[in-house]
Amino acid sequence: MARFKQSGVMAEFTRRFGMIAVNRGYVTPIQLKEALAEQVEDDLSDRSHRLLGTIFFEKNLMTPNEIEQVVEELVRDKTRPRAAVPKKKNQ
Repeated sequence: MARFKQSGVMAEFTRRFGMIAVNRGYVTPIQLKEALAEQVEDDLSDRSHRLLGTIFFEKNLMTPNEIEQVVEELVRDKTRPRAAVPKKKNQ
């Protein structure tokens, strides 16, 4: 069994990092899928877990500056207040 267990927060971060990288045009959806597959293979093979930014950098798909921009966007999103969701009324 893999040593790395992805918490809900880490899973959300990973998914969002990849989507931001795709939305910014740094990687393609196919490159994101391949990087996610590499993460899973590493985890299942009991190798050290690598973050998506690390995988993208190792494959020369993203620069350190681009990775930093994605992380900064993640941090901004996490610190931005969320709008309250109205509760449904009983019908």
